[in-house]
Amino acid sequence: MEKKFIWGKRLIMAAVITTMAGTCCGCTKEQEVDDVNVTEGDSEITIGMSFDSFVIERWIRDRNVFISKAEELGASVNVQSANGDSAQQIAQIRYLIKEDVDVIVVIPVDCTALSEVLQEAADKGIKVISYDRLAEKSDVDLYISFDNERVGRQMAQALKEALPSGGDIVMISGPLTDDNVKQVEAGFYSEIENSGIEVVYSDRCDNWNALLAYDIVKEALDEYPYVDAVMCGNDDVATQVFRALSEKRKAGKIYITGQDGDLMACQRIVQGTQLVTIFKSVEEEATAAAEYAVMLANGEELDIDSTIYDGSYNIPYLELEPVPVNVENIDEIIIEGGFHNKEEVYQTTEE
Repeated sequence: MEKKFIWGKRLIMAAVITTMAGTCCGCTKEQEVDDVNVTEGDSEITIGMSFDSFVIERWIRDRNVFISKAEELGASVNVQSANGDSAQQIAQIRYLIKEDVDVIVVIPVDCTALSEVLQEAADKGIKVISYDRLAEKSDVDLYISFDNERVGRQMAQALKEALPSGGDIVMISGPLTDDNVKQVEAGFYSEIENSGIEVVYSDRCDNWNALLAYDIVKEALDEYPYVDAVMCGNDDVATQVFRALSEKRKAGKIYITGQDGDLMACQRIVQGTQLVTIFKSVEEEATAAAEYAVMLANGEELDIDSTIYDGSYNIPYLELEPVPVNVENIDEIIIEGGFHNKEEVYQTTEE
C-alpha cells in the first residue's frame, strides 16, 4: 500500500506535558532520571510518546534522547508509560488523541492490540510512528527499528564461534506480544541450523518480567545440568540468569548472550561471565525518530524506500543495524562510542 507523507502543518500553540514515569525495579539511578520527563514552552508541534514501560533499562535513555532532540527541533513531548498494561496504553493513546497532538510515537505493549486506537488517531489526522516494535495491522506512517532477525543471527553466530562442535542451550525469550521476539527467534533458529547447537529447553518472560528468568534457568538446569549456554532475550533477562548461575557456581562456565548493551551486561563481558550483547544504538534510533516525527508534523515527505509488512499493510521502514559487542570490541563500541564510561564498565565487582 502506497503512502503519501503530505499533511498540512497545523498551528498549535501547546505547552502540554504530562509525566507518567514507569517504576524501574530497585534502580535508584533510573528513578532519578524518571523525575525529568517534561518538556515545556510554547511550540507549534506536540508529540505524544507512549512507552510500554520503563522496566527495561534502555527505555530511559530512548526517552531522554528523543526529548532532547525533539526540543532542539522546536517540539514539545508528552510522555506516557503504560507500565506493561495494554489496556492502559490504549487509554493513554486516546488521551493523546484528545489532546490533539501532531504525532504519536508508540512502543507497543502488545503489538497486536493497537490497530483500532491507532486508526482513531489516523482519522483525526494524527501521524503515527511505531518505535522499535511494529504495531501489527495498524497502517502506521513509519516503523523505526533494528534488524531484529539479524539480532538473533548475531547471538547465534557468537555461540557458534564459542561452541564449534555444537552444544545444548537454554533459550529464555520475551513475550510473543512483542513482535521483535518472533523476529529474533527466527533469526536465531535459522543461524543454528545444521550447526550442532540444539535448544533443549525454552521458556518466556511474560511482559518482559526478567525476574522470571531466575527460576526458569534453575528449572532448566535441574533437567539439563550440562547445558553449554543460555540465549537470553535481553540483558535484563541475562542479569537474572547470571544470578542463578552464580548460585550454582556456573557463572563463566555457561555462555550467556543478551541484547541492549546494559551496563551490567557490559561489566559481565569484561569479567568473562557474558559472551556477547547485541548493541542497538539508542542515540541513533531515538534521534531519527524525533527527526522524522517533526518532519511528519510539518507535512514533509519522508524519503524512505524500505517497507515491512505489518500483517495487512506495507509500512515504510527505517531499518537500523545492530552490532555484536564482545570483550574484543567493547572499548571501541561502548566506551569510545560514549554509551557507558570506562570506570563503570571495568568495575571489579557487580552489584
